[in-house]
Amino acid sequence: MISAIAATLDPLFDHGVGLAVFLIVLIRVAVAFAALMVAVMLMIWFERKLISDMQNRIGPNRAGPFGLLQSLADGIKLFFKEDLMPTGADRRVFLLAPYLSILPAFLAFAIVPIGGLITIAGHRFELQVADPPMGILFLLAMSAISVYGVMLAGWSSGSKYPLLGSVRASAQMVSYEAPLGITIVTVILLTGSLSTRAIVDAQAAHFWDWNLIRLGIVPFLIFMIAVTAEMNRPPFDLVEADSELVGGFNTEYSSLRFALFYLAEFMNTVTMSAIIVTLFLGGPDGPGFPFLRWLWPILWFLGKTFVFLFIYVWLRAALPRLRYDQLMNLGWKWLIPIALGWMLFVAGLRINEAWGLGILGVLVVLVGPALYRAVALGKRAGHLGEPRAAVVASPGLAKRSGLPAGGVPAGAVPAGGVPAGAGGSGPVHAPKPGSGGEEAP
Repeated sequence: MISAIAATLDPLFDHGVGLAVFLIVLIRVAVAFAALMVAVMLMIWFERKLISDMQNRIGPNRAGPFGLLQSLADGIKLFFKEDLMPTGADRRVFLLAPYLSILPAFLAFAIVPIGGLITIAGHRFELQVADPPMGILFLLAMSAISVYGVMLAGWSSGSKYPLLGSVRASAQMVSYEAPLGITIVTVILLTGSLSTRAIVDAQAAHFWDWNLIRLGIVPFLIFMIAVTAEMNRPPFDLVEADSELVGGFNTEYSSLRFALFYLAEFMNTVTMSAIIVTLFLGGPDGPGFPFLRWLWPILWFLGKTFVFLFIYVWLRAALPRLRYDQLMNLGWKWLIPIALGWMLFVAGLRINEAWGLGILGVLVVLVGPALYRAVALGKRAGHLGEPRAAVVASPGLAKRSGLPAGGVPAGAVPAGGVPAGAGGSGPVHAPKPGSGGEEAP
């Protein structure tokens, strides 16, 4: 029974499960883990080197040729540093949290097709650790579990700064799970399968069959933004906002456990770049040559993945961090409605063109204005909660708004001014007309 089920997943199991098949599976897992760890080390070096070039600096250049061994040197240093345990920490959860962050990143990479079919010792198998029929659901499950690693790390530290970072993390990651999941559903609607290998095969005929083109560029852009926020990469790195949270959820971690969080961030970057290539750019699909046929799909996959790794580094070097309200507005007011509307449009097209055009018309005529009105009301409600303006441009506007010409709300400043020591070295008085507090006629 087990062999029959396995045979539907991978041609390696067509003739049952024996010792040779078991060894091949172990080798695939070991090679995938080693390749991913090497890719993470190279990604860390690549990011530091590329950002230094963009900022007219040298970057790592001491350890090894071109500084290639700098990541290894940093890992060895962290391994020998003292492992600290906060006094008020929940010991078991504190020790478990780093592994809940790094394991989902590796397990999600296991379902990524890296190449095509190859044959070794008479056994034919896919160049992929596993291809379960519900691979996409497995990906979403791993993405959800990674939230617990960050949340529990902050909660178990027994300190307010990590707790604030973990609360930010949970809100941010859960918010962007929704548009990420909706775009994946859009891909499934088109390909009709939850298997990552089937999704790649559905894009293999020509490059215009890639989901990037067949779905329109909108789901791809939404998925790219949502994944970036999900990984806490700039400009969405509010979970680790150093200037506000002292370092975020991992403030109390040191030594090897801090290194695990660091590795998890970059491993997620590599894994999600590979997932983007799999879902939208045909995975290892690409033109080949009559010699070394097994090598060209691997090279195409690595080349496509490298493009997205470069983009992530470029974003980190070029864009400033968003405010938290901007982060939430982008996710809830824009990405989720657009992703949901596009998914309904694609579902209509899968029935027939008339359904698709009808749904598009309903979205444009009815849902669009309603969404715009909701966003406008949200902005207005936000402004109502803010303090009244401290400066009014003209006397006429000041009269209509009930403020003095200087722009200070009536009664906001006592007659004697603000007492000394209440935020300044001396009394602060309300501005007088003509002293610069109002606009010149």
